[in-house]
Amino acid sequence: MRILVRATNWVGDAVMCLPALGAIRGRFPDAHIAILARPWVADLYERESFADEVLLLNSTKWRTARQLRAQRFDCAILLQNAFEAALIAWLAGIPKRIGYNRDGRGFLLTDAIAVPRAGEIPRHERFYYLELLRRAGIVEDLPSSNAIRLDGGAPARENAARRFAEFGLPARIVGVSPGAAFGGAKRWLPESFSQAAACVATRLGAGAAVFGSQSERELCEGVAEGLRERGVQAHNFAGATTLREFIELAAGCELYLTNDSGAMHISSALGVPTVAIFGATDAEATGPTGAHSRIVREPVECSPCLLRECPIDHRCMARVGADRVVEVSMELLRSFGRQ
Repeated sequence: MRILVRATNWVGDAVMCLPALGAIRGRFPDAHIAILARPWVADLYERESFADEVLLLNSTKWRTARQLRAQRFDCAILLQNAFEAALIAWLAGIPKRIGYNRDGRGFLLTDAIAVPRAGEIPRHERFYYLELLRRAGIVEDLPSSNAIRLDGGAPARENAARRFAEFGLPARIVGVSPGAAFGGAKRWLPESFSQAAACVATRLGAGAAVFGSQSERELCEGVAEGLRERGVQAHNFAGATTLREFIELAAGCELYLTNDSGAMHISSALGVPTVAIFGATDAEATGPTGAHSRIVREPVECSPCLLRECPIDHRCMARVGADRVVEVSMELLRSFGRQ
């Protein structure tokens, strides 16, 4: 059997799909499973045992459909919600097409699955993808574990120490992601990141690696400079890594401090102790999972607002003190014997 899975487009969503992808492999252990993904998320699946093949979606829908038709897939499972995902599967002549009945695409699906209503499933986003499989009859029960894991974490970690050493950094590293693609409302104060990361790094005898996109390079350099001013060796990797390289480096971190972001989902899924500062977004719906993660948030009356930019005083983030994040970080490290 040949199964095509259309992956989601953004890193955080792609990580939250991992339990569903693992469930598909568990249900079809002998199938050839190909993941169709945008280039900027494709590296996430490279080391994962559920994927036999990763196909890049970087051309027109017509050309993509022709390429897929030649591979003669038996089934398409559409984790992505867009109309285009169903259209490509239909144009590719894939006989069984499973996806949620939304975005006006139901007539293109052979199995148009009803979208869960509020309260029908647990709030965390991973259950949205798992429920698609349950309603389609692919799985009977939802997984009992709440942890999301990248299987390829261990091999990714092997290269990290060498890569950090190439930049003059010590063996122990505190990772920092002060940005967030969604908007400024999700960002903790850069000065607070510098202060908290420097305190933890000093206690551990560690250096620091600051990560972000090219557009966040100036923000990340400010955080890195704040670390250096506090006597911590720090390197700004913003805009200088592919997703594959980021996964390797994040896997080698002793601790990861982050906003609600794709980096947060990856570090947590790698099993790296991760402390995430939440404000504008809903930690119950999109927070990191498992024993390796902690969430820090200030309970204010307007949070979570889900806005891109704060229209008032950013109180949900401004009131989170660096000392509190340090305390949570050290407690998390102690729980894993990593002090």
